[in-house]
Amino acid sequence: MATNDQLLLYLKKNQGNWVSSELISNNLSVSRSAIGKHIGKLKKEGYVIESSPKKGYLFSEASDPITADEIKEGLCTKVCGKQNIIYLKETDSTNTRAKELAAHGASEGTLVIAEKQTNGRGRRGRSWFSPPGDGIYFSLILRPAISPNETPRITLMTAVVLAETLISLMKLKLRIKWPNDILVNEKKLAGILTEISTEMDAVNYIVVGLGLNVNTLFENSSQEIKKSATSILIETGNRTSRVKLIQKFLKLYEQYYDMFKKNNFEPIMNRWRQLADIIGKQIKVDVVGETHIGEVVDVDNDGVLILKDDQGKLQRIFSGDVTLARQLK
Repeated sequence: MATNDQLLLYLKKNQGNWVSSELISNNLSVSRSAIGKHIGKLKKEGYVIESSPKKGYLFSEASDPITADEIKEGLCTKVCGKQNIIYLKETDSTNTRAKELAAHGASEGTLVIAEKQTNGRGRRGRSWFSPPGDGIYFSLILRPAISPNETPRITLMTAVVLAETLISLMKLKLRIKWPNDILVNEKKLAGILTEISTEMDAVNYIVVGLGLNVNTLFENSSQEIKKSATSILIETGNRTSRVKLIQKFLKLYEQYYDMFKKNNFEPIMNRWRQLADIIGKQIKVDVVGETHIGEVVDVDNDGVLILKDDQGKLQRIFSGDVTLARQLK
């Protein structure tokens, strides 16, 4: 084991307690000057380590780097993130990087995760606020043996998995906004962007991108973002381990993905409908170039919104921005 890894393991075992450089030196057989250099490297990786000339070093509970090693440690999956995790300190978009990797043959379950995105993307070309240190921004490569017309179900499934993850860990009262945003108190907590590559009538690969506001406070954000976005920290008052959240999500995702591949999608879709709570509601849907108003009759298994207007005519809507009737007043 490399000295850096040994030092990290030693500090973790003594988390919350000061350990002197002399004690570390004796236990790891490393000089004090070398310890100082390795501590500096660990800090650059995102670990929070306090230093004191008299006390030594203190590994803080605030340490939460989302490196490949941290995620893999204790990850209980067979495919998702198990073989290949690409960690980037900064990138334009994890979806862009994941698509490049997928096009060059990256295996299913490959995870691309970044501490910061400079050009994070949401649905319909929108940007995603991606500051460093506080959120989760990653993309997962999938290679299901399905036809292209089945791919919208992957997006619906991802929304359910993320919602279930947040409910189980934080007991958040949330809802899914059609088709795949996660809202808490009508503010956006997370978004999902699914992109596909097809060959003839088969899917070559799917990249599922996720942006989640975890410990974000939006203090230096625009008024528009402050008005429309929220985070787990804002909603619960507590900081959340991003690593544990990612591990929980990947474990649950693999379980749901196995259901999907076994053609057992109906329970997933039923849960989506329950979490979305949109059927029977009066809504406005803004589609490119037009607006539809009516009652939601259903959302079919491909995520298509079935809307009944005031003339009783049914319309099938494949994408758009939904506003609930109560928010129109």
